[in-house]
Amino acid sequence: MNPIVLITGTSSGIGEACARMFAQNGYDIILNARRIERLQNLKDQLEKDYKINCLLLPFDVRKKEEVNASISAIPYDWQNISVLVNNAGLAAGLSRFYEGDSDDWDTMIDTNVKGLLYVTRAVVPLMISRNHGHIINIGSIAGKEIYDKGNIYCSTKHAVDALNRSMRLELSESGIRVTAVNPGAVETEFSIVRFHGDTERAKQVYKGFENLIANDIADAVYWAASRPSHVNINDIIIMPTAQPMAGFIHKKLD
Repeated sequence: MNPIVLITGTSSGIGEACARMFAQNGYDIILNARRIERLQNLKDQLEKDYKINCLLLPFDVRKKEEVNASISAIPYDWQNISVLVNNAGLAAGLSRFYEGDSDDWDTMIDTNVKGLLYVTRAVVPLMISRNHGHIINIGSIAGKEIYDKGNIYCSTKHAVDALNRSMRLELSESGIRVTAVNPGAVETEFSIVRFHGDTERAKQVYKGFENLIANDIADAVYWAASRPSHVNINDIIIMPTAQPMAGFIHKKLD
């Protein structure tokens, strides 16, 4: 059987690009997201184009019971997960913390921190039982720096950075590798979600410079996963050339 990768948030953006990248390289893929129709379409495409197998695992990473029930029900032949890509994550809102929407805060904390923990907690015992596996956490430059009005989102990604290092320490004795991939500005549905569906406002974020695209991140994720088993890539930061730091981009506007 081909090696198996489980990727969260594969219905669009970086998660979908990672699924395509691993499929191109002969992995069977466990596809997770909430939007089942998109997952089914992606499954059909990948199996047709790359002659690999996909298993749909639709659940909301924020819901612990769903996560545990879904992962515990993975068929035996699919339990030999070589790579877990914790990609599901989002930003909601952009405001000073004292003007913020606490519902947005809960959404970010539940998805970016608790969701990552729920999924990893459920999958890691399968890896420990074989002393083999690789966890790749999609972080952000917002986990290394802060930017104006990014307060809670930056906090959640700083938590991911700390969790990545903790996992690296605690899993090293089991031979399990742990990597963080931290992008800068990537044009996906990220800003549409942040601005609650305001596509025009979202477009302005990526106007006037050459931003990263999802495939840039997927390429780095697969590169880290494809290193020899004795090599662990601890941390990768990927930025557009025009973005030297979080919250600052050189733009050339008409």
